[in-house]
Amino acid sequence: MKTVLVVDDAVFMRTTIKRMLEDQSFNVIGEASNGAEAVEMYRNLLPDVVTMDVTMPGMTGIEAVEAIISEDPNAKIVMVTALGQQKLIVDAIERGAKDFVTKPFNPEQIIQVLTNVTDEYDGL
Repeated sequence: MKTVLVVDDAVFMRTTIKRMLEDQSFNVIGEASNGAEAVEMYRNLLPDVVTMDVTMPGMTGIEAVEAIISEDPNAKIVMVTALGQQKLIVDAIERGAKDFVTKPFNPEQIIQVLTNVTDEYDGL
């Protein structure tokens, strides 16, 4: 069972993502509400994959991607973004994020992206 760290400043979104993933045999091992928490939790939990909100107060998702990738270049991070944030997604991918999903998304979309990312990069 793949382990996941869910990062979003909105409790509702973290809960929604967690429910979608746990219904499909992912194990959510942690939740963070900002980038700084995400970096610390990543260090402690070493999840298989991270879902990372782009815009959060304090340390943004993009800054958190950069920090996590600097410590673990093989980290698998999937950005979660609102429509119209394409420039931010490109920035996140350039800094090491592996893929993204756009809100609103359905369970099949997020499961497919996380499955693809964990399967594709497991051989590295």
